[in-house]
Amino acid sequence: MGNSLKSARFLIESRLRDAAKGDASACYDLGMVYSSGADGVDVDLTEAHKWFNIAAVSGSSEAQMCRAEIAEDMTAREINDAQKAARAWLRGLQLRAA
Repeated sequence: MGNSLKSARFLIESRLRDAAKGDASACYDLGMVYSSGADGVDVDLTEAHKWFNIAAVSGSSEAQMCRAEIAEDMTAREINDAQKAARAWLRGLQLRAA
């Protein structure tokens, strides 16, 4: 496995751990990784929209802008799928906190 792939996996895993703790900046970072294909990660606008949406719900105005920007390149179905995924993630956090 190449170093860039290992680096990408480490970045995503560490940011996922932080996102699971409710860290909005981790969610924003994940949105940036998936929207730009940083660190060898494939571009995935649906996944990026999901993370920007979660960060935006937590009050990130930067995430709101990024979400709106990538939504211009997405279909209505992709946006719907991203919103469903964001709601599912947030429900999971609520269940873990209870």
